[in-house]
Amino acid sequence: MGMRGLADFQLTDEEKDQIRARITALEVEHGDLDYIIATLSQDPVHDQLRVRRLKKRKLILKDQIAMLKDRLIPDIIA
Repeated sequence: MGMRGLADFQLTDEEKDQIRARITALEVEHGDLDYIIATLSQDPVHDQLRVRRLKKRKLILKDQIAMLKDRLIPDIIA
């Protein structure tokens, strides 16, 4: 017997709405980071460490967004 993952359970409409709201918030933060990184990168004396940290945070957000979107798509057994 295998263990059932979180994706194996049906989400309620309320849970789906909460996930969509979280995705929206993460996408806004991702866009904000994109703008901040672009702005900092234009400055010839920008803090490279800060830019790297912001880029890392942006990648983490991208992964979280993808994971949450995957939860909204039901698995189809082929």
